[in-house]
Amino acid sequence: MEPTGQVTTSPNARKSRAITIITVSRARLLTQSWWGLGVMIVLALVAGCTTAGGGAPDAATDAPGAGYVAGDGSVETWVPAERGEPVDLAGVSYEQEDIDLSDFHGQVVVVNFWYANCPPCRKEAPDLAALSEQYEPDGVRFLGVNHIDAPGTALAFERRFGIPYPSLHDSESAGVAAMQGVVPLRAMPTTVVLDREGRVAARILGLAERSILSALIAETLDE
Repeated sequence: MEPTGQVTTSPNARKSRAITIITVSRARLLTQSWWGLGVMIVLALVAGCTTAGGGAPDAATDAPGAGYVAGDGSVETWVPAERGEPVDLAGVSYEQEDIDLSDFHGQVVVVNFWYANCPPCRKEAPDLAALSEQYEPDGVRFLGVNHIDAPGTALAFERRFGIPYPSLHDSESAGVAAMQGVVPLRAMPTTVVLDREGRVAARILGLAERSILSALIAETLDE
C-alpha cells in the first residue's frame, strides 16, 4: 500500500510536543523579561555614572533634580602620610580664565564639583560662598568644577548665589577624570579639600554642611 502523505500523530506525541512548545515559550518569556530588566538597570547606572563622573547627559537639565546622584554627606579624611600624589587639574573657567591647580601649591584649596540643576548644589552654594570669603584672608582658594552646564547656565547660577570664586568649564570631564584618579567621586555635589601640596586631605560626598567643611579647612590650615 502506497503512502498517502498524511502524517498521523499519537496522543502521547501530541502531548509531548505541546509541553515542549509551552516550555520554550516560557523560556522565551523569561529571557525577554530578564533582558528588559537588564536594560533598565544599565540605563539607571548610566544615568547615575554620567552625572557623578562622566559626560553630561542632556536629561540632567530637563527637570529639577533629574540625573544627579545624591550623596549622604559622609566625610573621609586622610592624614598627611596616607595622601597620594598632588591632583593634576587645569582648564579654563567660565570667565575664560586659565586655571591650573599647580599654581595654588602652598595654599589650601577647596574644590567643589557641582551643576546648576542639582538640588543640594543649590542648597550648599550660599555656604560655600560665605566660607570662601571667610577663609580668603588665610589664603584658602575655592574652585568649582562643572562638567554639565553651558556657560549661560553656570554664570547665571554664580550670579544668583553670589559665588565669588571661579569654576572650570569641564565640558570634556577632564577635571572629573583627574580627581577620579586620586579620590573617587560618587555623588553630586562632591567637595574636596586639598592640602598645601595639592594632595587630597578630605572629601565630602553630597551636600557640604558649613560647619563640617569649615572644620576640615581649619584642620588642613593647621598642618
